[in-house]
Amino acid sequence: MSNATDLHVRIHQQQGIPIEADFRCRAGEFLAIVGPSGGGKTTLLRMIAGLANPESGDIRCGDDIWFTNNGARSVSPQARHIGFVPQHFGLFPKLTALGNIIAALDHLPKAERMPRALAMLEKVNLHGLTDRLPSELSGGQKQRVALARALAREPRVLLLDEPMAGMNVEEKEDMCRFILDVNDEFGTTIVLIEHDMGVVMDLSDHVVVLDYGRKIGDGPPDEIRTNQAVIDAYLGVAH
Repeated sequence: MSNATDLHVRIHQQQGIPIEADFRCRAGEFLAIVGPSGGGKTTLLRMIAGLANPESGDIRCGDDIWFTNNGARSVSPQARHIGFVPQHFGLFPKLTALGNIIAALDHLPKAERMPRALAMLEKVNLHGLTDRLPSELSGGQKQRVALARALAREPRVLLLDEPMAGMNVEEKEDMCRFILDVNDEFGTTIVLIEHDMGVVMDLSDHVVVLDYGRKIGDGPPDEIRTNQAVIDAYLGVAH
């Protein structure tokens, strides 16, 4: 099921939230992007997804160019074939857990949508909750539905914007295990935004640190822990 490919991101943005970022996420790698709130992390993720365009730069996935300088080429979010789980999950409140996943499968023939959605709910251990509305699910359950919906499209890259937000300690531990299982089973390239540095260090293969849009750290977790620029600029993030 894996469609994982390398992701290359080079973004230059001066207007609004300034961003100067240049990094690579290898196929199947788990990349975490960290930095102070309001520093452009969500904007950067939206640019990778194709929901916003930078002023200049380029974004490539494997051999495919998703964006190139000054909008000369900008591929639609649908054509990028990504899975995107935004903050607060983005579930349709009037659709059941099953309905939310089916709604994301309009690229499949109708006869294939229900079986695929049921199979994904089974994979995230929510097969008994198919008829529940989002309001009837816990935070962890909502996140699993959102992840199942994103994965059902067999994405080349999975983008997660603070997936642990609002969860208690037990839910965070469960979600960490689940995301690692996803990475192992599907081999999906994952880009994560997360404030909990314990989660980042436990989950990721690679960490990019942004200091209000400017990259000041880029490497494996153990290297980030001892990066003096990161320690000085980001309130001891590497401790």
